Amino acid sequence: MSRSPRPSAPRITLVGAVALAAALAACSAPGDDSDDAQSDSGPIKIAVVDARSGQLSSLGDWEWKGAKLAVDEWNKKGGIDGRTIQIKSFDDQGDPTTGTNLARKIASEKYIAMIGTAESAVTIAMAPVLKQSEIPNITSGQADALVEQKSEFLFLNGPTSTTYDTTLAKYLIQDKGYKRIAMITNNGSFGKGEHDAFTKAAGDLGVKALTDQVVTTDQKDFSAALTAIRSKKPQVIFIGSEEVEAGLIVKQARDLGITAPFAGAAPQGTPVFIDTAGKAAVEGTIVSSPYLSNDSSPAAQKFAAAYKAAYGEEAELHGAKAYDGANILLTALKNSDVATGKELADAIRATRYDGLLGQFRYGANGVGITETSIGIIRDGKLVEEK
Repeated sequence: MSRSPRPSAPRITLVGAVALAAALAACSAPGDDSDDAQSDSGPIKIAVVDARSGQLSSLGDWEWKGAKLAVDEWNKKGGIDGRTIQIKSFDDQGDPTTGTNLARKIASEKYIAMIGTAESAVTIAMAPVLKQSEIPNITSGQADALVEQKSEFLFLNGPTSTTYDTTLAKYLIQDKGYKRIAMITNNGSFGKGEHDAFTKAAGDLGVKALTDQVVTTDQKDFSAALTAIRSKKPQVIFIGSEEVEAGLIVKQARDLGITAPFAGAAPQGTPVFIDTAGKAAVEGTIVSSPYLSNDSSPAAQKFAAAYKAAYGEEAELHGAKAYDGANILLTALKNSDVATGKELADAIRATRYDGLLGQFRYGANGVGITETSIGIIRDGKLVEEK
């Protein structure tokens, strides 16, 4: 009786083998050892994402320089376990959709961690992709909505709006005795975070805004909102807007004859805000910040000198935040033997770091620092209020 021949094992052609290898590589986790750049001896790939073009590009420039300074210092000392730290800048253009697409790109290109963004709305848009890809992210954003993402992979390198604005409200209402406070904020993630945090902080102290003006993030003419504010004769005006827009608001306010001081958080302590509004217009502006000046401590002086030597310009808060954030990440990588994914996130959370902004001690919510100080702009410079 004849037998049917036994089927032969399928042969894998060269083309099939290449396709199979590519498919397996595509399934590997971000930052795992299947990628040559993440081998035990290859460079450690870290992405820095911020606006490098558009109205918020100053934030991206400061952030990149602060992060790069920290990385350069580590590389000069041999990197981490002899491995070079490699960072690359990505331009999110200040746009959440662009940021989301970049998050996918970062995951596909095997970056094991991300520094940035300085824009809360973009960071929030990127957070779900980074969480799914298990890529830890240390952001310079401050909106409370960042915490509301409840991502174990998202960390802040500075305080939230609640901290900034609680400190500010106490100073304005308790220390200065202001009761007649007007508000102007924008409708973006940052502005809304500032609006809600200050409204609550002032309300807890028994003060409600005389008028609560909300503008758009792309607005250029603020005459209607400022005219409404002028009619209320406030003692101080709280402003919740990024650097350029805030500067334009203050400049137009002075042109309308409004003399009340402005008060705000991080953006109001920056050179871009001062330059946009004009030195005379910002005189007396009250700022809540964890980093008031380059002379605030010996560590700040050392950082500022290194920043000036590297870039030929003065350091400021955002560069300091990114410098702290990068050092926290690099310390966690060293302590964890260059872990990735959840293990790296856990290492960041366990890191105790005494930085330029203060003592970082991370909680489960990804917030590591909860204090700011009050500064006043005098003669074009932010100085500590004594």
